[in-house]
Amino acid sequence: MPAISFQNVTKTYISKSGGARGATRALDDVSFDIEPGEFFGLLGPNGAGKTTLISILAGLASASSGRVTVLGHDVVSDYAQARRSLGIVPQELVFDPFFSVRESLRIQSGYFGVYKNDAWIDELLANLGLADKADANMRQLSGGMKRRVLVAQALVHRPPVIVLDEPTAGVDVELRQTLWQFVARLNKEGHTVLLTTHYLEEAEALCGRLAMLKQGRVVALDRTSALLAGTASTMLRFKMDTALPPQLAAQSRVTGRIVQITAHDAHEVETILGVLRNAGCQPEDLEIGRADLEDVFLEIMNGPPRIAAPVGVAE
Repeated sequence: MPAISFQNVTKTYISKSGGARGATRALDDVSFDIEPGEFFGLLGPNGAGKTTLISILAGLASASSGRVTVLGHDVVSDYAQARRSLGIVPQELVFDPFFSVRESLRIQSGYFGVYKNDAWIDELLANLGLADKADANMRQLSGGMKRRVLVAQALVHRPPVIVLDEPTAGVDVELRQTLWQFVARLNKEGHTVLLTTHYLEEAEALCGRLAMLKQGRVVALDRTSALLAGTASTMLRFKMDTALPPQLAAQSRVTGRIVQITAHDAHEVETILGVLRNAGCQPEDLEIGRADLEDVFLEIMNGPPRIAAPVGVAE
């Protein structure tokens, strides 16, 4: 039985003007399963449909068609059991300003019928760096600390399935490390984790399998290692202060002074370096390495879909 199953999920929004012209399809026949114990990544550009899919999973939005289940429980017809199995960390910083951190966690526990769990609350506070803030009012916390509380609230009822929707957006490095250490531990203990993130290095390091959405459709679904291996290319990375020759500019990714160019073999590497040399360019800190997940992501977003056969177990 999958931990999460999306079966032909479609979501169409109808504008006030109505009619076919006023319809926007946010999700288009999305289907994939997440197996128990997986650390699964859901990636895509802004507007791809990730948050819509998570909202349907959480019961905050209704699919126009299709079915979503959590450990076999339909999120519509068996909502209470499906929701009890989920712990969701939302993107937005939503909190009650009238309670302390500990009180907020106790109240959240009560929503799921869980009581006398102070030992687990203490463990959450310690592992998320909130022990010294336990009695602080939520209004007194920084944005990063509030984000930690949201994570604790999602985990307070010990859900078997954890959904992290951009959990480290705008937070410091310390929180990222603390969060990933704790979540990785929970995953090793058997919890299923679904992560959406724009930090592709996190997804590459943590996720055994990935799905990529583009305009509401799944365009890639495979093990992370297979997606990386499928981009059998070499990446040239270097710094340069001058403009690139026109024949290289179109195929390059430039971030500030850092230039990245894909090459598929040694001959192409030599050709690129020759073009730079003939143009009088002087690259600094030249590195030649393998493509990373960001390179794979950009290639898939601009190329054909890459869907693997379904797998039954995590990597």
